[in-house]
Amino acid sequence: MRIAQVSYHTNPVAPLGGRHTGGMNVYVHELSRELARLGNQVDIFTRLEGELPEVTTLAPNLRLVQLPAGPAAPLDKALLTPYVPAFVAEMNRFAADEGLSYDLVHSHYWQAIAAGEPFARAQDAPHLVMFHTLGEVKNRARVSEEEPGERIRRERELAASADAIITASGHEHDLLARYYGADAGRMVSIPCGIDTDLFRPRDRDECRRALGIKPDRPVLLWVGRLEKLKGVDILIDAVAELEDPEILLLVVGGDEHGEELRAELEEQAREAGLAGGVRFTGAVPHEDLPAWYSAADVCVVPSYYESFGLVAVEAMACGTPVVASRVGGLVSTVTDGVNGYLIPWRCPEPFAEKLEVLIRNPELRANFARAARDSVQRFRWDEVALRMEALYGDVIAARAGEEVPA
Repeated sequence: MRIAQVSYHTNPVAPLGGRHTGGMNVYVHELSRELARLGNQVDIFTRLEGELPEVTTLAPNLRLVQLPAGPAAPLDKALLTPYVPAFVAEMNRFAADEGLSYDLVHSHYWQAIAAGEPFARAQDAPHLVMFHTLGEVKNRARVSEEEPGERIRRERELAASADAIITASGHEHDLLARYYGADAGRMVSIPCGIDTDLFRPRDRDECRRALGIKPDRPVLLWVGRLEKLKGVDILIDAVAELEDPEILLLVVGGDEHGEELRAELEEQAREAGLAGGVRFTGAVPHEDLPAWYSAADVCVVPSYYESFGLVAVEAMACGTPVVASRVGGLVSTVTDGVNGYLIPWRCPEPFAEKLEVLIRNPELRANFARAARDSVQRFRWDEVALRMEALYGDVIAARAGEEVPA
């Protein structure tokens, strides 16, 4: 198959940990790479930022296509919507110049879906969509969230027009049906994937030496984009509740766009008496994350909302137990009392309680670590890509009026 992957607002190969780079970037890049490895011709379309070549070959059968739409510079995604028509025109121009006809268009996030819809029509190809996050759900998850009404309205329209909607979990499936009226018959749940060769347990002491961490110090880890929806403030207060000066909290992620929040969190840590116990590292390369996961005793995911929760899966693949919010896709990846704990309340005390249990019980941590590694095998990228490829084939066949196997 010749497949167009559309990732408009963020480049899938951009460094992780920034304001608009995270699990979706990993998803689009890794899924595309695996589909290409299976023999499909895959082009990833993204918005051009800077003076870069239009086409870059990332792997055999896999190309990154960067097209101009608005200023060729990083922009907040809230400012990108007016340039969607220009991006569509550029995709149409590129396909015409190359003499290409795509069998299927797969779009990621609502702005990319808005671009992918007319492009798929022009190609006379089916359009598969994955929202990754939903505006209505974000607004409901945290009172101060202010996702615009335009986004929610367009998400509702785009959900109704897609040939198929891919959800990362059954929970996301239910949310789309409840808040967006999405047709259950056009939704398919396929989880996000993980590279279990990269994310595997490493020697804890070696990782700690490399990262400059004392071998006997209790270490908690948070990984992700620095934004308020991720709940780092809850985690800092939870660490303060533990009243243990030896505990080290590593906050991995963030870029210049998160400096204001980082300053707020650093001040919060100082006021809580944790100035020496919280270390902000900034973003680190994706391939380096296994060392951070392996060096930690517990990975904490205190988010208000996660459609899947890739960080939790990466941590568990490295044999690190997880304490996470009982929200979204985390419910389907973390099994409470088996490979980690799920916290139903967005407040520090219950997080502190479970963190103390794991910190003080190395045997329990070891049991959770073994279960964690076993629990993520179903998220191997080769398995996920095979399921996605089969879905693509079914949707193409249905579009052509062929009978699709039940």
